[in-house]
Amino acid sequence: MKLTLYQVDAFTDTLFKGNPAAVCLLDSWLAEDLMQNIAAENNLAETCFLVKTEKHYEIRWFTPTVEVDLCGHATLAAAYVLANYIEEDTTLFNFHSYRSGPLSVTKQVDGHFTLNFPADNIHLVAPIDTLNTALNTEVLETWKGTTDYMVVLPSQNELD
Repeated sequence: MKLTLYQVDAFTDTLFKGNPAAVCLLDSWLAEDLMQNIAAENNLAETCFLVKTEKHYEIRWFTPTVEVDLCGHATLAAAYVLANYIEEDTTLFNFHSYRSGPLSVTKQVDGHFTLNFPADNIHLVAPIDTLNTALNTEVLETWKGTTDYMVVLPSQNELD
C-alpha cells in the first residue's frame, strides 16, 4: 500500500515554525490500529486522515498514542492541503467527525483560513470540590460541555 502524507505547519508562514500536523487522504478508511501506527511513526501532535464522501470529507485525528475528538490545527492543515493540492478552485471545505460533528473551513481571499468549530452545548453544574481544590482558587461558576468543564473565576489574576 502506498499513501501520500503531507506535513503542514499551521499558524505560520515560516518553515519549521507554527504547529505541525500530518494530513493523509484516503480512498476508504484504514484499520484503526494502522492509522494509530502511522500517527505514532509521524510523532507529531496530530495526524489527520480524510475520506471524501459526496457531501463532505470525513475526518479523524490521531496523536502518537490515541485518537482524539477534535483538533483545530490539523483540520486547518487538511483544508490547506485540499485548497493547494487537491481542489484548488474550492474555498469552502466541509468536514464531518463522528466524534465531534460538522466543521467547515473557508479559504479567505487573502489566503488565510477560517475554521468554524462545532458548537458544544454547555450547562451550569454544581461546584465540584476536586476541581476547586485543584485550581486552588475561588470558582464562581462551573459549566459542563460534552467532555470538558469551564469555570468562571473572580478575575484573570487568579490564573497567575
